[in-house]
Amino acid sequence: MSSAARTERLFRLALLVKAVDGAAELLGALVLLVVPGAALSSWIHEIISRDLLGPPDGSLARHFVAGTAEFASGNRTFAVVYLGLHGLVKLGLVGALLARWRPAYPVAVVVLGVFVVYELYRAGQTGSIVLPFLGLVDAAVILLIVREYRLLPHR
Repeated sequence: MSSAARTERLFRLALLVKAVDGAAELLGALVLLVVPGAALSSWIHEIISRDLLGPPDGSLARHFVAGTAEFASGNRTFAVVYLGLHGLVKLGLVGALLARWRPAYPVAVVVLGVFVVYELYRAGQTGSIVLPFLGLVDAAVILLIVREYRLLPHR
């Protein structure tokens, strides 16, 4: 398999991951809108009490408890807006990139770059262990988008 063919397959796989991620974020935003905070908090505490995430007083458990405490109090606006917008933007960009719409490539790079910067900024504020990982994934997708853009025929 040629290098270009491998890049194309990896690019399509990255787009599939981004599409699934975008759809999951939209679904997460909808769940946060309709599920009461107390139910969400109860569910997280149940998972932790079964020791699925390590000890109940461990680092991962503390992150989940701290995150759900804010939801239980009704303060979900940031998460709902972030997840909803992030999901919609990702799905729109994936559709445009799959259609090989040339103007979408630079837009995707800029938008994902903004997401990376914000994810890292937010991780620094909150101590999140997930956001830096998501930022790295977005950065890898940016590299694939740039490489694929360079391989597009010039019209």
